[in-house]
Amino acid sequence: MSRNLGQTKIRKRRRSENPMREFDSLPPILRAWVSQAALPWRPRSVLRAYNTALARTGDQSRALEELRRLEAAQLAKDNRFAASVYG
Repeated sequence: MSRNLGQTKIRKRRRSENPMREFDSLPPILRAWVSQAALPWRPRSVLRAYNTALARTGDQSRALEELRRLEAAQLAKDNRFAASVYG
């Protein structure tokens, strides 16, 4: 059975971690943020970005604002791509 992978040349990777366990291990403030995020963040990615922003700003609310800015930049990039492709 092909397991719904389709015809792709992208290398397939098996996950060695448990995504739900990773999500559950996030701090409550990040779990709440990820549940409201517009993009599907991986727990490891959001934790890394948050820790970087927290180290830079020293404040949880500013670190979350930095995550919002990162997400907005990704959404803007996607909108520019969609506009160029779909006109």
